[in-house]
Amino acid sequence: MDFSKFLDDDFDVKDWVNGAFRVQKDADAKADTHAATLVMKLQLFIQEVNNTIEETSNQALQNMPRVLRDVEALKQEASFLKEQMILVKEDIKKFEQDTVRSMQVLVEIDQVKGRMQLAAEALQEADKWSTLSADIEDTFKTQDFTVISSKLTGMQNSLAMLVDTPDYSEKCVHLEALKNRLEALASPQIVATFNSMSIDQAKLFVKVFTEIDRMPQLLAYYYKCHKGHLVSMWQDLSQSELSLNQQLAEFYDTLLSTWHSQLQWSSQVFRNPYEVVTVLLIQTLGAMVPSIPVCLSTAMERAPQEQRLDTLLEIYQTALTFGHSLDAALTPHLSENNLLKVNELVCALYDPYKPYLLQYGDLEEAHLLIQISAVPLEHGEVMDCVEELSHSVGKLFGLAGAAVDRCVKLTDGLAVCGLLKALKALFTKYVSDFSTTLQSIRKKCKLEDNTSAGVFQEDWTAFQNSVRIIATCGELLRQCGAFEQQLSNKILGSAGKYLSESYSPRSLAGIQEVSSSERKSATKNPLQEYNYLQRGSMAEYNSLMEVLYSLKEKGTGNSSLLAEPRSALTRLNQQANQLAFDSVFLQIKHQLCLVSKIESKESAGLGESYTDDLPNFSLSPQEYITNIGQYLMSLPLHLEPFVAQEDPALEMALHAGKLPFPPEQGDDLPELDNTADYWLGSIARATMQTYCDAILLIPQLNTHSTKQLATDIDYLSNVMDALGLQPSRNLQQIVTLLRVKPDDYRQTAKQLPRRLASTIAALRGIDY
Repeated sequence: MDFSKFLDDDFDVKDWVNGAFRVQKDADAKADTHAATLVMKLQLFIQEVNNTIEETSNQALQNMPRVLRDVEALKQEASFLKEQMILVKEDIKKFEQDTVRSMQVLVEIDQVKGRMQLAAEALQEADKWSTLSADIEDTFKTQDFTVISSKLTGMQNSLAMLVDTPDYSEKCVHLEALKNRLEALASPQIVATFNSMSIDQAKLFVKVFTEIDRMPQLLAYYYKCHKGHLVSMWQDLSQSELSLNQQLAEFYDTLLSTWHSQLQWSSQVFRNPYEVVTVLLIQTLGAMVPSIPVCLSTAMERAPQEQRLDTLLEIYQTALTFGHSLDAALTPHLSENNLLKVNELVCALYDPYKPYLLQYGDLEEAHLLIQISAVPLEHGEVMDCVEELSHSVGKLFGLAGAAVDRCVKLTDGLAVCGLLKALKALFTKYVSDFSTTLQSIRKKCKLEDNTSAGVFQEDWTAFQNSVRIIATCGELLRQCGAFEQQLSNKILGSAGKYLSESYSPRSLAGIQEVSSSERKSATKNPLQEYNYLQRGSMAEYNSLMEVLYSLKEKGTGNSSLLAEPRSALTRLNQQANQLAFDSVFLQIKHQLCLVSKIESKESAGLGESYTDDLPNFSLSPQEYITNIGQYLMSLPLHLEPFVAQEDPALEMALHAGKLPFPPEQGDDLPELDNTADYWLGSIARATMQTYCDAILLIPQLNTHSTKQLATDIDYLSNVMDALGLQPSRNLQQIVTLLRVKPDDYRQTAKQLPRRLASTIAALRGIDY
């Protein structure tokens, strides 16, 4: 029977009883027997537990007196130990008081002893000067550099003890002369050692020159030997038939291999090999004859104007490749380098290109203007002009995209201000050429011709060509928006790293404040941090920061980098819309030019008595107005197809353009929702306004011509109604004044504009 469960914290009587009955294998009839057995076992177990508790209690009571005795004994021993500790502390204190004077005396004696030893050593060192000076000549005769350097080192140590002697300066001069003598004696072997790359000999000379404090002079021999070989090689290369880019590529490869080979050798000889090899490259780049700036200037002058930027980019890419290779070699060992020397090397490598990088904007502008000038827009035939205008869009943005790529490759995005200036010049030139071509097309289509045509002819070719030009303008606007977005992303992607998190245009002169986190990470690799713009033009650098800050704040989707070109393209689109409008309105304008002539002839040819008796319904509209009416009625058929086609660029251009003769204030404007209706309304209003102007230019009207003109106006008004348009107020007022009888004229005119009433009265010969 398992009694251990009684010890569980979560013991449950019901669970235990159920478990005890669950193990019973017999039938239910024996449950009472099993229960009686369980009760008996529990009673026996309880009795056994009681016995155990009683025995344990008795033992505890018997042991208690002994524990109390042990505790009392331990307490007495602790008290005795405390008394002994107090006695020992008093003894120590008394000993310290008795011996403190003796210890002070011992310390003073030790100090005197130390001073006497130093004085003795100083006297020995001072005495060495005379001995060493006497022996030095014999030592030089041995030509054993190690022995000579040790003697000179001894003399140097002796001289340090003779600082206060009267002839100290003379002795210093004498020692320097001996060092110079040793250096002159060793120089042929030093040169031979560095030329042969003998490690053992080099180590010997490093040891000797370190001992005599002449390590800079030894390094000067090292630099002179290797620099001479490299400069000589450059002179041979510069006189070869290779291009400057090839010459530099080969020379930079030699410098890189020299870096690796000399670093491996110097690591076994010099204490700071990275700094030594870095200085070697600095001195080599500074000693090149002809120098890189001279070679660059010659190459840029010889290159044709359109190739100068590509020439510069090609040469600078070669320098960048060399710089990246050096970076890969240096970065793993940056902590072992002298960063000031690395920075000096970076400047020696890239500074020759700085003047040309600062001129990037002018170079890019000249390059783009040459390229865009080679894009033909003007041709003999109008159709060819339209084709060239369409093809020029891709060429324009191809040039602009190539300019952005060049800016990133050449300046890492630092020349953004120069790039924007060049792009502005590119778009200005293109828009100017495009506008000139539009003027040429206007002349070829005779849109500026104000003389009336003899025969009315419908020719929609000019309009169809104009629609294609409008679509081209829409494509220009669309691509300009996309290009501006790409430009913003590229600028932030390349030059964004130069913008500090703490930069604010409101700070003093646009200076970027360095945050504490940036100061902690101030150990930067100069090969990755070279910034020609900061070194050359802080004004342009601050302008760049403002551009980057604006892009970051507004987002690349809301930038205004190309605001001026966009405005110019919008104006160009307006010109194209005007061209299309004028091409449609041309035939109407020619017909309306006939109004004053027709009415004048009729006034002179018919007598008053004949015309007075004619009823109004007997008059028919004249040919000029019926031609105009038929032309207007056919407009929807020609307008609907070109606005219905699925062309996003055309749709953008049509919505961006504004037509002349907008709706009058207060008119219903459903046409604005439909481009075809908008065009139809504009042409109709232009027709009515031009018709009104032509009427007012008629010299004189008799009764018949007045009725005829009113009939023509009624016909035009019916045409407008058929097109779903309202006749203009001006036209309605004119027809009212034409129909009114002379006797009622003054009364009717009171409600109409005075100037118009006076003009019509003069035409009709009515005294008003």
